[in-house]
Amino acid sequence: MESPFIYYRQVTGKNFLGHEKECSILGNLLQQGEHVAVYAPPKSGKSSMIQQTLMSIRIKGFQFTVGEFNLVNIRDGQTFLSRYGSTVLRAVAVSPGEYEDLITRYFQGTHWVFDRRAYEEKDIILSANWELDDNDIQAVLSLPFKISKDKGTNLILIMDEFQNVLLPEEGHRICSILSRIMEEDIKDNEVPGRCSLVFCGSMVNAMDQVFRHTNWFYRMVTTVPVVPPDEKVIIDYIHKGFMLGGKEIDRSLLHGVCRLFRCDMWYINHFMAICDSLTRGYIVESMLMDALRIIISIHEPRFFAIMEGLTTFQISLLKAILDGNTRFSSSEVIRQYNMNSSANVKRLKEALMKKEIIYFDANDEPVITDPLFEYWVRKYYFGEA
Repeated sequence: MESPFIYYRQVTGKNFLGHEKECSILGNLLQQGEHVAVYAPPKSGKSSMIQQTLMSIRIKGFQFTVGEFNLVNIRDGQTFLSRYGSTVLRAVAVSPGEYEDLITRYFQGTHWVFDRRAYEEKDIILSANWELDDNDIQAVLSLPFKISKDKGTNLILIMDEFQNVLLPEEGHRICSILSRIMEEDIKDNEVPGRCSLVFCGSMVNAMDQVFRHTNWFYRMVTTVPVVPPDEKVIIDYIHKGFMLGGKEIDRSLLHGVCRLFRCDMWYINHFMAICDSLTRGYIVESMLMDALRIIISIHEPRFFAIMEGLTTFQISLLKAILDGNTRFSSSEVIRQYNMNSSANVKRLKEALMKKEIIYFDANDEPVITDPLFEYWVRKYYFGEA
C-alpha cells in the first residue's frame, strides 16, 4: 500500500493540500490571459499548485492548450530558444509534417528550420542553420502569441526554473525582446485567443532579480506567492493520513513538526512517510526522533557541501542571522562576529543570497531558505542545544 504522504511527485486532487487561495488567484489570472510569476524555494509546492489550478479551470469549462519546459540544464541562448519554440509547436501540432508547415509559415526569412534528421535522431523540432540575430529571437519569442491569435485558442506556456535564462550571455537580450513582445501583445487584446506565460523558479533571489530589480516585465507579470498551508490544516491532514493505515499519532507532537519544517509540505510529507514506515500502530515521540535522524542523514551530505562552499566571513554572517540579528552593519554586530566593515557585510549578504542560502522577506528580515538546513547548521554545525 502506498504511503498517504506523497513527496516524490506532483500531487493534485485529494492529495493536494492548501494553496486554495493561491489556486483561485492563479486560475482567475490565467482565464484572463494574464502573465504570472510563481517562485518559492525548492519543493514548496509550485508545480502541484499550477497543475491543480489547470485541472480546476478545465473542469470549470475554460478551454486551453498547455506547453511546459524546464530550463534547469540550459546554458546557452540557442538551446533556450529552440526549446521554447519546440514546446509551443508540440502544444499545437503532433506530426513532422505539421511541424514543418508551421515552421515554414512562422519563420520565413529567419535562420530557423525544421531539420528532419535532427528531429529523427534527437527529437529536435526547431533547428538553427546559422548564427542567430535579433530577428530570429523575435520570431521565436513571439510564436506563442501569434499562434494563439491565429488559432483563436488560449495557450498557457509554463517555463520551469526560468531564472536560468540569465545564465547564457544572450539572456539579457532575450528578456528585453520578450518584454517588448509582451507589451505589444497586451495592447492588442481584442483578438480572440490569448497567450499566458507562467514563469516558475526555485531560486528566489535570482527570480527577484528578473522580476523586481529590472524593468523588463514591469506591470506585465503578476507574482502569485506560494504561502505554506495553515498549521491546523496540516495536522488534520497528517492525522487523517495515519488513520487511513490504521495508525494513530498524538496531535500535540505535530505542532513541533510544523514549526521545525516551517509548514513546508515536501519536508513534512517526507518526514511522515519515514514515520509511517517505522511502525504498524501508534507513533510516539521516540519514533519522531528516529525519523528526524533518518531525514537528516539523507540530506546531510548536501548540507556539508553548502558549508564547505562558504568562506569564514560568510559563516560568520550566517551565525549572526541564526542568533536573530538584523542590523548587520552596526558596529556591535560587526565586532562581535568579526566581519570587518559594513562594506564587507554588504558583500557577504550578496554572496549568501546568490548561493540562495538566505533571502529577505517582505519586512526585510533575513530568512534561511531551507528549514532543515537551518536546524542542522544550528544543532550540528554550531552545536547549539
